[in-house]
Amino acid sequence: MTRQVAIIEDTSLLSRIDLLLLKLERLCAFISGLTIFSLMFLAVYSVSGRKFFNAPLAGYVDYIEAALPIIAIMGVSYVQRDGSHIRMDIFVSFLRGRALWLFELISILLILVLILYLTWGAWLHFDRSFDCSRPFCSRDSSIDIGLPTWPSKLVVPFAFTVLSLRLILQAFGYSRALIFGLKNPTAVPLVLSVSEQAKNETDAIDRAR
Repeated sequence: MTRQVAIIEDTSLLSRIDLLLLKLERLCAFISGLTIFSLMFLAVYSVSGRKFFNAPLAGYVDYIEAALPIIAIMGVSYVQRDGSHIRMDIFVSFLRGRALWLFELISILLILVLILYLTWGAWLHFDRSFDCSRPFCSRDSSIDIGLPTWPSKLVVPFAFTVLSLRLILQAFGYSRALIFGLKNPTAVPLVLSVSEQAKNETDAIDRAR
């Protein structure tokens, strides 16, 4: 399940790096959203062309396939930053202090190891399709209109690299909290209690007035 979280921001080096990385993550999320928005226009163009002119957009399926990695992967680090990924926190909700930070640190390190392996595999997958001695630097292309596939394949290792940086940063944050016994560490998502969530919602309503 998901719960509202808070990110502590201050003048520390860790927090400054967090905010710097956040700018890149927001850019990636924006590109992902813009891609979804663009596909809506392509769908309207293709359907309108088929209905009124008997000429749908050529390679429409190819464009969708090329855009899927951008839609699915580019925003993953941004979501990891604010703890919005779906997670089962029934057990974690009972932990406090160093026990909580230790559990979170182990979880982050396990995820990091997995993502590093996936990044390496995704890069090899991209490398097999990229060859500048060939037209459009591509060893393979889409079936319908011959769209080069390497740009889409490059998106995956790039997005996973950004996610790896975020996981490393969070690992430092949880390690710092574990070592020093911090109550509210910076640069990591802190799960809010029900009362804290209610207070934040009330404050938001008051500000809106």
